Amino acid sequence: MSIFEYNGSAVVAMVGKNCFAIASDRRLGVQLQTIATDFKRISKIHDRVFIGLSGLATDVQTLYQRLVFRHKLYQLREERDMKPETFASLVSAILYEKRFGPYLCQPVIAGLGDDDKPFICTMDSIGAKELAKDFVVSGTASESLYGACEAMYKPDMEAEELFETISQALLSSVDRDCLSGWGGHVYVVTPTEVKERILKGRMD
Repeated sequence: MSIFEYNGSAVVAMVGKNCFAIASDRRLGVQLQTIATDFKRISKIHDRVFIGLSGLATDVQTLYQRLVFRHKLYQLREERDMKPETFASLVSAILYEKRFGPYLCQPVIAGLGDDDKPFICTMDSIGAKELAKDFVVSGTASESLYGACEAMYKPDMEAEELFETISQALLSSVDRDCLSGWGGHVYVVTPTEVKERILKGRMD
């Protein structure tokens, strides 16, 4: 078993019309043993930028704390929030500088730019970025997430339809992966509001 699969995870971000959604499962496990069913993999950097971290849970928490620290330094120096593209470059640089002993995480970054245009990307554990215009996935359930998202995604969805689509894609995917599950955590972000919802899993 790969160390990336040790705790299990499923993270997906999807683009809508002037909005985006990011979702993850809630299971924290040690291989096939479930430890907790309320683990948060998605974190808010500010109201328009969110990051989801799949991989080893200890590295997820460490990397998140470093990213919050670096963003606060940026806010103090620049007196503004980071754009999603800038934040993605920061995450990539932090991962790459540790490339010989990397953080065992695969980030998914989602945000809204200045013109309310959604931005999503994912990267590997050493910071190689992969940009997309529709959806990105990471974690142990990524294969089934790709299939579900390919089947369900359509362009220019409004916020409510986007929430329904990403929720169904996530729940149907984690049902096919024994290392992730126990419902989900979904954020839908529009230019005016952030909606957070908890999805009940089949086991809840």
